[in-house]
Amino acid sequence: MPRGRLRVYLGAAPGVGKTYAMLCEGHRRQERGTDVAVGFVETYGRPRTTELLDGMEVLPRQALGYRGTTFTELDVDAVLVRRPQVALIDELAHTNVPGSRNTKRWQDIEEVLDAGIDVISTVNIQHLESLNDVVEHITGIPQRETVPDEVVRRAEQVELVDMTAEALRRRMAHGNVYPPEKIDAALSNYFRVGNLTALRELALLWLADKVDEQLDRYRAEHDITGTWEARERVVVALTGGPEGDTLIRRAARIAERARGADLLAVHIVRGDGLSDASPAHLARQRALLEDLGGTYHQVVGEDVPNALLDFARGVNATQLVLGASRRGRLAQMFSRGVGVTTTARSGPIDVHMVTHEHVGHRQWLPTLAPGVGWPRRIGGFALAALGIPLLTTLLPAVQGNLSLPSEILLFLVLVVGIALLGGFWPAIAAALAGFLVLNYYFTPPLYVWTIADPDNLLALIVFVVVAIAVSAVVDLAARRAREAARARAEAAVLSNLAGSVLRGEHPLMALLTRLRETFGQDAVTLLERQPESGRTPEEQHDPRAWHVVDGIGSPPCSSPDAGDTHIAVGDDLALALRGPTLPAADRRVLEAFATQAAVALRQHRLAQQAEQTRQLADANRMRTALLAAVSHDLRTPLASATAAVESLRSDDVTWSAEDEAELLDTAYQSLTRLDRLVANLLDMSRLQAGTLGIATQQLAVADAVHQALDELDAAGHVQVQVPESVPDVLADPGLLERVLANLISNALHYNPPGQAVLVTASALADHVEVRIIDRGTGIQPDDYDKVFLPFQRLGDHDNHTGVGLGLALSRGLTEAMNGTLTPEETPGGGLTLVLTLPATNAPAIPEQTTGEPEPVEHATRRHGSPP
Repeated sequence: MPRGRLRVYLGAAPGVGKTYAMLCEGHRRQERGTDVAVGFVETYGRPRTTELLDGMEVLPRQALGYRGTTFTELDVDAVLVRRPQVALIDELAHTNVPGSRNTKRWQDIEEVLDAGIDVISTVNIQHLESLNDVVEHITGIPQRETVPDEVVRRAEQVELVDMTAEALRRRMAHGNVYPPEKIDAALSNYFRVGNLTALRELALLWLADKVDEQLDRYRAEHDITGTWEARERVVVALTGGPEGDTLIRRAARIAERARGADLLAVHIVRGDGLSDASPAHLARQRALLEDLGGTYHQVVGEDVPNALLDFARGVNATQLVLGASRRGRLAQMFSRGVGVTTTARSGPIDVHMVTHEHVGHRQWLPTLAPGVGWPRRIGGFALAALGIPLLTTLLPAVQGNLSLPSEILLFLVLVVGIALLGGFWPAIAAALAGFLVLNYYFTPPLYVWTIADPDNLLALIVFVVVAIAVSAVVDLAARRAREAARARAEAAVLSNLAGSVLRGEHPLMALLTRLRETFGQDAVTLLERQPESGRTPEEQHDPRAWHVVDGIGSPPCSSPDAGDTHIAVGDDLALALRGPTLPAADRRVLEAFATQAAVALRQHRLAQQAEQTRQLADANRMRTALLAAVSHDLRTPLASATAAVESLRSDDVTWSAEDEAELLDTAYQSLTRLDRLVANLLDMSRLQAGTLGIATQQLAVADAVHQALDELDAAGHVQVQVPESVPDVLADPGLLERVLANLISNALHYNPPGQAVLVTASALADHVEVRIIDRGTGIQPDDYDKVFLPFQRLGDHDNHTGVGLGLALSRGLTEAMNGTLTPEETPGGGLTLVLTLPATNAPAIPEQTTGEPEPVEHATRRHGSPP
């Protein structure tokens, strides 16, 4: 049975008309004779959407009970039994009520699709998993219901239901989206013009990416290799030379002029992996590219123009940026170069040739060492010096049996052997010496430097040419073998480097340690100095202007010149090594080490800045919350007490005894509340400063609970079940009473009316667990730790219940007494707070001051912490 097809209407925000468009599509298909049924549609009471349900078959929903309320969900079985050709199922990202067949509605839709039924559905951009955090950052409202992007991308059709921000706000103002009592709040919060514009852009960009995927798939299926200029993509080619920075900036400006253009950089490496590009240049250019919003790619290819164009066509590039050739004019006369060749083969791709300061001034790398070492070269010369006279002596003994070509072949064998042993130059010397010996001793007329027969002259010339060619090939093979071995060794070193950096807690020190071990250095030092703009004239050339960032080995290098080898990383950072002098061939690996050291230093400093910023943000958030709390929650009881006292002092009114008692009671309650709030604030400050004194002693749990109830005057609303077998606990009496009072007060605040909060206790190993159980709305498990943040009540907008310090202070006080405070879900709904304290058989903690409690991340939920 073929799988059904999915069509999704995508909207930027609620109210743009997704459900309306889905129902209109259902009517159109129904008019064409298609069997259409409504599986689930949520109209939200919107009259025009409700009218579209007339004339359509609406399948029954499944009724489910949850926490005393009945909910209706999509009945998958009803859809499968009815088996329409097309099912209309609204809200793809909806989360089903617990007890449903599937957790998410998109999973229900997958079952319907697997049954061969086409489905039309709807989803908003904020419900896509990849954009969930972005939308929360824009709107400030977290989205609980999400759908994986892949589910929507698999849809055969995704249609955007687009509407401008102004048009949607007008729809809302006319009452077409929300009832009148919700319009003002919606327009001033989620549905602000800036929010709607940002959400609309997200929807357009996400859909554009899906269209790109469809276009790439279509081109691949139809074997289309030509460029379709549907979207601007700028590719910049990097050689690893110093001109790359100029090319990247130029390409970024080109991409910026074409709004929405993609910027890509590609570096072509040889197929044998023996690239001569500078790792330092490539690393710096890659960082620059990422800062400008581009992506870096590396491909392998022997023919650079073809590899470059293959990559450009593969990503459907429209523009290609190349640097002008760094070769001199003489070299360009013999070869057109990469730029000219690429331009000639580019076809519809526009090629930009960018000039730069390095044009015509190519800096050739130092010549590599010979293919063989000096010992083998000396052996080659020695073999030539001994082998040619020996062969010349032996050949006359058999000269009557050999012709001149045979004698030439014997000399050629000797030259090849010398090439294999000593490399190119000993073989060249042997070839020239062999030519002279053959001419003098074996070519008529003998013993003179003349050749009578032109054929003999040709044979000797061919001998020299073949000998030189063979020697060159042998030497080149030896060079390549050494390069490959060195590249393999470099790759192993860099791989070990990456592993040590990843495994180490301090990447910079791990990198410097690996560098010292790899090259056998006595000391490795990373040096830095102030930027040139910050240096005094005396510091410009003062070696002491450098300072040590980090290093290993003793003594460290005080400046780059103090080391035996140094690598500059920019103008103000250098890596200095003291120890055996390293050959020039090792500089490429040293540059890679130096570049990675700079990156590690940068990441370390960014991490420090991020930590400082986090601490400042936390302090600022705490300060803002404290000011908000002081401005309202502390001022309210103070104002009530002041008003009561002023009324009593007034001479204009004669108060009765009952009125005076009521005013005094009001003042007393307000001042008591104010005292409790101030005490909580001071205790939280002491906890964070680590100056809260603790004096633990043996306490009975039941006594502590009843003292807390007496303070709250809530004995009739709390059920206490503490068995006599529960051992005493080690705690500070005053602190434990405050903790229990805060926890019970929090439970009473969220417990449904008419139900009692349950307090139980039980022994577990060497601890006692006290549970405070409510039957309120509860919280999500992911947010358990977030309820302990100070100055928040997780969605509770009742500003008359305190500053939100109760649970935060309770956890801090509990941890100060060597205990823990953790939340759990109450079976059947609600929140259970588990207070764990050491029993009397556990080791006591001495009197001490506590440190700062562990901070947790800030969030906003439905459950909170009154004081």
